Amino acid sequence: MCFDVRNLGDALRKIGMLIVQESVWNKVSQNRNSGRTTRFYIDEMHLLLKEPQTAEYTVGIYKRFRKWKAIPCGLTQNIKDFLASELIESIFENTEFICLLAQAPRDRLILMDKLELSESQAEFVNNSDPGCGLIKFGDTVIPFENKFPKNTHTYRLITTNPNEKSDNQAEILQKEVATV
Repeated sequence: MCFDVRNLGDALRKIGMLIVQESVWNKVSQNRNSGRTTRFYIDEMHLLLKEPQTAEYTVGIYKRFRKWKAIPCGLTQNIKDFLASELIESIFENTEFICLLAQAPRDRLILMDKLELSESQAEFVNNSDPGCGLIKFGDTVIPFENKFPKNTHTYRLITTNPNEKSDNQAEILQKEVATV
């Protein structure tokens, strides 16, 4: 399932996000009863932390989902807005895996404090190149470099650079899968 609340006006957005969260919780419950794991990807997660009701619900998701065979995955490019939430500590305390890419210097300092990163570890997200960053898994922090050759179909499929995006990404994926 995929929900898009982008076109909801300000008056409907809060209730729309609560409805989406309730729908997801219902699906997680159904899947758990069927023995299936649910993966829940929340793009622009910082928006859920702006409103008290959706923020509390989001924290509840991070606290309860793993007991219900579900895996929440929060994504954001606006780490400053994300870290500004008073509830971020509860989310971090219930998150085992964090992947960090390039960060602004000020955000990097906040992350160093919140995630207990050393100065040398934080350097890996200091204006790092695309595909480079840090993975934090529990207490272990690992720098990574994940670069794909630009002349491949896979690169054109996964790039987030709008100037490199292909108009026929589904066709590229089919070709790439067929060659494996």
